[in-house]
Amino acid sequence: MEHHLRLVQSGHPRRDQRAGQRLTLRVPGQLVWKDARGATRLARVMTRDVSDLGIAVDCLDGSAIPLYRLVYVQIDRSARERTNELPDPLRRPAVLSAVYRVGPSRESTGTPGSYALRLMVEPERAAGAGKGGDRAPAGSDRFVRSA
Repeated sequence: MEHHLRLVQSGHPRRDQRAGQRLTLRVPGQLVWKDARGATRLARVMTRDVSDLGIAVDCLDGSAIPLYRLVYVQIDRSARERTNELPDPLRRPAVLSAVYRVGPSRESTGTPGSYALRLMVEPERAAGAGKGGDRAPAGSDRFVRSA
């Protein structure tokens, strides 16, 4: 018995489901987090791409970071000051983020080579809704805190 597989394409083109525009940008930084024992850990990273809500980084050194761990992203000060393309949340000295994807491990070190992080910022603020007032968009009963 011979089986034939046929690929069927959807009538709808695939659309990008990202909440924000992603920009390829390579700037140095570091991730800071507490391990299971409470010790502070550091990893030097180089950004791969950034957006208002997320960041993908290549890990240059440091310990492995578990999935869903909360980390602080710190872009190097010189890069924050000279790079105009950097989204506003990443211009802060440190941004709380969650690891939501861990890349494959390198054979040489046994640690992951890349991470994807979700920035823990308010979506309204990331989308610029905080401009012109301190009330959230219509239909929302939440208030956006002023900085």
